[in-house]
Amino acid sequence: MNKTIRRASVFALLLVLALLARATWVQYYDGKALAEDNHNRRNAIDTYSAPLGNIIVAGNAITGSARTKGGDLAYKRTYKDGKLYAAVTGYASQAYAPTQLEGIYADLLNGTDTRLKTMMDTVTDRRADPGNILTTIDPAVQKAAYRALGGNKGAAVAMDPKTGRILAVVSTPSYDPATLTDANEAGSAWKALNADKDKPLTNRALRQPLPPGSTFKLVVAAAALEDGLYKNVDAHTDSPDPYIMPGTVRPLPNESKSAPCRNASIRVALRYSCNNVFGHMAVELGQEKVKAMAEKFGFNDQEQDVPVRAYASVYPSDMDKAQTALSGIGQFDVTATPLQMAMVSAAIANGGKLVSPHMVSQITDSGGDVLEDYDEKAGAEEIISSTTAEQLQSAMETVVKDGTGTNALIDGVTVGGKTGTAQHGENNSKTPYAWFTSYGKSDSGGKEVAVAVMVEQSDAARSEVSGNGLAAPVAKAMMQAALK
Repeated sequence: MNKTIRRASVFALLLVLALLARATWVQYYDGKALAEDNHNRRNAIDTYSAPLGNIIVAGNAITGSARTKGGDLAYKRTYKDGKLYAAVTGYASQAYAPTQLEGIYADLLNGTDTRLKTMMDTVTDRRADPGNILTTIDPAVQKAAYRALGGNKGAAVAMDPKTGRILAVVSTPSYDPATLTDANEAGSAWKALNADKDKPLTNRALRQPLPPGSTFKLVVAAAALEDGLYKNVDAHTDSPDPYIMPGTVRPLPNESKSAPCRNASIRVALRYSCNNVFGHMAVELGQEKVKAMAEKFGFNDQEQDVPVRAYASVYPSDMDKAQTALSGIGQFDVTATPLQMAMVSAAIANGGKLVSPHMVSQITDSGGDVLEDYDEKAGAEEIISSTTAEQLQSAMETVVKDGTGTNALIDGVTVGGKTGTAQHGENNSKTPYAWFTSYGKSDSGGKEVAVAVMVEQSDAARSEVSGNGLAAPVAKAMMQAALK
């Protein structure tokens, strides 16, 4: 063969191989990326070509699907009591990526989860019928929290201490997910929601850690009892009043100047919320011991999935002694979500054992067959001894009976709680955050519930902002609903 022809043939063959390689790359690698691209209209067309599966609360669907009027998207998501359940469901939008449960279980709800496929679906390459999500939410508790928070900016979480089932997740002000479902109408609603200074799209219950104030004193008390610094909640502490924070000339003031806080026991210090006791206690223990206890309760956990990923509640490191003192009263750089503070009360109420919190009990296929059971998977970990838990229960019950948490008293229910008023702004110039964390145990029915409430902003005068005044009544309403 002529050398020139041979060379041309080899070159042509190389070109063909290069084209085949490129085509293969585009089809099997770039094609996958293009198929999964959020801007690929075909994805939305496929997702909304049929009704989605549903999110279920107490046996009833709180979501649905409705036929659209024209266009290439056949169906859109609908919501029942959208504002009430927005912090649970999130939204499934034709225009924006889904959030919360809608986002986590998008494949299950649109039928592309491989676990849903039958043999016939595989043979015909047909999209499977969508599955459903069964939540742990108790509608009575959810409604009680939403109504009690009212026009306040805040959040609340309730959970069953024995099972870890989350009974309520509420964030206010809320929004209606239905305003974001239709691609033709979602844009204006999206702009309005993001421009709203009250940030209704923020899930304050799970994803906005704020200073927990005096509710964090429960963690410090647990650390002191577990460490043996004090043998029980009635032992006198070494707590000067005023307490000058180490390395400073600044005293750590108490809310009530007449409260018997000098050398007060843990019970008395929780009852009157004595800052000098817990600030000094944190310094005595040292930040590493307090941090270790905080992390047992769930602080600093970057992967706290319920299954929505909650933002990590933080107990900081590398503090000086004055900062450690402030951390002992839930200030400085300590932050917590309502979920985290509900976990603190839940573990104490449950004899020192923390059961993994979760707000989905099961996911099922369209026929109701269980694909995954989260109630069965929920594990329990002993984070404090039963003796320490009993001591703290006794002290928390004193707070509600005779201390700063009397607004949470319920007839026929043993209630333990802790109030908190967290400073906000430079030199405490802004309205403080009002906190209350508690548990309730029915004296007759055996039911239990743990609750945390945070009121970020209200119409109350600054001098009237307190955990007992603003947050405890919300917690009371939730506990009453849960323990009926």
